[in-house]
Amino acid sequence: MGEVLHTYKLMIAEKHLDTFGHVNNAVYLELLEEARWDLITGRGFGLSKIQKTGLGPVILEIHMKFKKELTLRTMISIETKSMGYKSKIGTLSQVIKNEAGDICFEATLVYGLFDTHERKLVAPTKEWLFAVGIE
Repeated sequence: MGEVLHTYKLMIAEKHLDTFGHVNNAVYLELLEEARWDLITGRGFGLSKIQKTGLGPVILEIHMKFKKELTLRTMISIETKSMGYKSKIGTLSQVIKNEAGDICFEATLVYGLFDTHERKLVAPTKEWLFAVGIE
C-alpha cells in the first residue's frame, strides 16, 4: 500500500475553468471522482456491478490541499494510492500533477462500501478490496 495504484490522464478543458481562468475548486472533486470510477471499473467494480449487488463506494471525508493552479489545456495525471482499510473504513490518496510532474493538488479521502438497500456502511467484500487495491 502507498504505491501508485492507478494513473488517470486528461487535459484541462474550458468547462473546468472559473472566471479566474483556472480550475474551479469544486471541479477538482469531479476530476478525482472520474479517476476513482476509472480505477474501480477497470478492476471489475463498475456501475453494473454496483447496480447488481447494491453495494458501492461512499465518501465520508475529504481533505484537500491546493498547491499550484491548473489552467486551460494543461495535461494532468491523477495518481491514486490506497493507504489502507480498517474495519469498514478505507483511506485513499489522490494527487494531481501537471505535465512537468509538479504536484498541483493533493487529497486524502476516507471512504467505505455502502449497502444501498440497508442504507449503511458494510464490511468490504473481497471484490471491493481488490477494486481499491487492498487485495
